[in-house]
Amino acid sequence: MWSRREFLRAGASTAFAQSTGRPNVLLILIDDMGYADTGCYGAKDISTPNIDRLAREGVRLTDCYSNGPVCTPTRCGLMTGRYQQRFGLEWALGPGVKGYGLRPQNNTIARYFKKAGYRTAIFGKWHLGYEDDVAPNSHGFDEFYGLLSGNVDHYSHKEINNEDDWYENTKPVKVDGYSTELIRDRALRFLDANAASPFFLYLPFNSVHWPFQAPGRPADVRLRPTWFDGAREKDYKPMLESIDAAIGAVLAKLENKGVLDNTLIVFTNDNGGERLSDNGPFFHHKATLWEGGIRVPGILRWPGRLPKGKVSAQPAMSMDLTATIVDACGLATDPAQPFDGKSLLPVLEGKAPVFERTFFWRINRADRKQRACRKGNWKWISDSGFDQLYDLSKDLGERNDVAYEHPRVAKELERLFNEWEAMLQKNPPPKVIA
Repeated sequence: MWSRREFLRAGASTAFAQSTGRPNVLLILIDDMGYADTGCYGAKDISTPNIDRLAREGVRLTDCYSNGPVCTPTRCGLMTGRYQQRFGLEWALGPGVKGYGLRPQNNTIARYFKKAGYRTAIFGKWHLGYEDDVAPNSHGFDEFYGLLSGNVDHYSHKEINNEDDWYENTKPVKVDGYSTELIRDRALRFLDANAASPFFLYLPFNSVHWPFQAPGRPADVRLRPTWFDGAREKDYKPMLESIDAAIGAVLAKLENKGVLDNTLIVFTNDNGGERLSDNGPFFHHKATLWEGGIRVPGILRWPGRLPKGKVSAQPAMSMDLTATIVDACGLATDPAQPFDGKSLLPVLEGKAPVFERTFFWRINRADRKQRACRKGNWKWISDSGFDQLYDLSKDLGERNDVAYEHPRVAKELERLFNEWEAMLQKNPPPKVIA
């Protein structure tokens, strides 16, 4: 039962939505999950009823991609709506790295929401810089609770270099509990305080990233040599099911507050899965530009505006989700920092046909050099100087190189890639190790 204060605030929130047409937004990002690790994307051994509910009640994308093949670049693309190479954030920031990150002169979606009168919060993994000027509170978030780095022990909350990494806004804090459950509880607390006001809530869970630690095992604190140890059934499965349960709790809270259907929910992943994940039917995994490294789930739920149970083959990238959210909420953006992403809203609403997108990815490291471009159903990939071409309409597993059959197509995609690369600001990525 709502209190009188909550009832009045809910009325104010409804009035805001009706007068502006702007929904609340819940953006959920999973870490290192495989494409086929949820029921709605084909999982048989992992139960994800709440994620499946989002797909059942919204639009599920089949051709959704992450901006990058590892954590930092995708998070940069998602926050800015732009290619991460524009910011020199092309690879994952390593443990404790100082002097790098997303600088505050670069606008983020959170800043746009804040200027529009929304309450903004991030609970979970940031991974876009350690220092205060590159941390969440400098980028438009009213509240931050979680980790700045790329991974922590899920119980001790120590980074892989054994340094503590759990923050309340800009201050380090000592907390007890499993990371997924801590993120869940803080989200529920935020909604208790803010569900009746327009809000943008970003939940980037740091699971199912290693260390592979299941919930309910608080004595399972890991030192670095054991971080990669684990088994899918014993460790990975309960980790992902714990995230699904946390999402279920957030949905229940939104429903209880009467704002679930006025909340645009966007669900995706930061890159392809690794080690214990199932990326089928795609080839390879995280940290590569093969489909298994960059093809990710994408689900959007917004009753009244988006159809239920729709499956869309519209090609999309993380930064397109950003542009779609901004379009849905009618936010004012900075014309000096135009999005590279494109709004998918007209397609998802059924008001426009699927349109062609051309995407680019790059890995430029001493241990791996890859370039890739997708245009239509064609995928060109150069791996250590070996150029290949695949027709994804016939070959999702990228096993049949047809560059020799279609040399003009291969050359055209390579030319487009070279033009994109020339367009980018000359801002080299930091030379750090994830």
